[in-house]
Amino acid sequence: MPAPPARPAKPAAPAKPAAPATPVAPAPPAPSAAPQETAKPALATPESVARAKQHGRADENGTVYVSVAGQEYECGQFPNATEDEAIAYFARKFDDAEAQVGLLEQRLAAKAPTTDMRKTVAHVREQVAAHGMVGDLAGLSARLDALDVSIGQAEVREKQEQQRARAEQLAHRTAIVEAAEKVAGQDPEKTQWKHSSERMGELFDQWKAHQRSGVRLPKSDEESLWKRFRKARTTFDRHRKAFFSKLDETNAKAKRAKEALIAEAEALSGSTDWGPTASKYRDLMDRWKASPRASRKDDDALWSRFRAAQDVFFNARKAANEQIDHEFEANLVVKEQLLKEAQQILPVKNLDQAKKDLAAVQARWEEAGKVPRAHMRRVENELRAVEDAVKKAEDDQWRRSDPETKARSNSMLTQLENKIADQRSAIEAARASGNEKKAAGLEKDLATSEQWLATLQASASELN
Repeated sequence: MPAPPARPAKPAAPAKPAAPATPVAPAPPAPSAAPQETAKPALATPESVARAKQHGRADENGTVYVSVAGQEYECGQFPNATEDEAIAYFARKFDDAEAQVGLLEQRLAAKAPTTDMRKTVAHVREQVAAHGMVGDLAGLSARLDALDVSIGQAEVREKQEQQRARAEQLAHRTAIVEAAEKVAGQDPEKTQWKHSSERMGELFDQWKAHQRSGVRLPKSDEESLWKRFRKARTTFDRHRKAFFSKLDETNAKAKRAKEALIAEAEALSGSTDWGPTASKYRDLMDRWKASPRASRKDDDALWSRFRAAQDVFFNARKAANEQIDHEFEANLVVKEQLLKEAQQILPVKNLDQAKKDLAAVQARWEEAGKVPRAHMRRVENELRAVEDAVKKAEDDQWRRSDPETKARSNSMLTQLENKIADQRSAIEAARASGNEKKAAGLEKDLATSEQWLATLQASASELN
């Protein structure tokens, strides 16, 4: 709290042989022929004077006294003034001291910081002890005692709040450091550097904000946390530099590899050896996909060059194929007509005639030449369907006329017929003996054998 304002100096009182010198108010200037304005000492209000008279008095010489606990003390002298004027000068001093006490009481009630409060209390106590003012000095002293107690309580509260604030600040700073250490401890190969760099910057801003406006920490805690935070930032920066240095090297290597592929692609772009060159471009594409990626900007530019070289070749091949396809349109018309003739062979009724007709179609088919690429597979598949149908008819005929197959089929028929005759005899014998249960079981077996016989007979008729 700032020191109280300076008070007007009191003039020295006239020497008295029986009493020590006491401070006195300045005497009014002597009258002169030309009146002059002079500064007058600040005096108390009439209300303050009336209140001061309850605790002091002024004699006819302008000497002012104050009473404290029934004992009278001399305050000083204000000569050549009325009693009220003399008392008003010293009452104003009391008002100023009381105002300082009141201000302290208000600040304590508002829980203002106690900084310099005890200094102000000590200063006012000195004024009270000097008895250099008129007023309720005992009451003012009691208020100062109460202020001492309240200031002590406020100091305890402030100390507790400061300790709590320091603990919170320590927790905040520690959390910032731990967050920075977590960012710095990430695997460099998996770190999202843009996000992590922004995060580290945010943590540093938080640190500076707490350092500027937060509660000051003990020097040991401040230095310890700062060393950890600085180490985390240094580690993060070192990892980032190493990662991007390695990335630049990898990008440069990938760029060189892809530039080599581009050179090969550009060298092939003017080739008219369509089939082998297209195969080489497919190989180049496989190698491109297998090669490492460069930076996104470089990779996009490299791909554009690679693709442009391919486009030169494949556009030229497309134009050549279109020209060839145009020339083959007439061949397509011929083969479409041959397909209609071939499809009339089906279904095969006379195998020998079908084979002759198909051979005639096949001979003219080869003579007709190539068709446009878009129709090549379709027409070949349609002719192959006819060829497969004739081949199947030929296979079926051979299978039916195979002597070995016929002999095997006849042998099985004979064996099955003999078995059925035996099963019928067994059924009759079982019934003759009255064993109906056995006869019923034998009848089921007989039914199965008869089904097999019917199947074999049908197959044998196809072979004949």
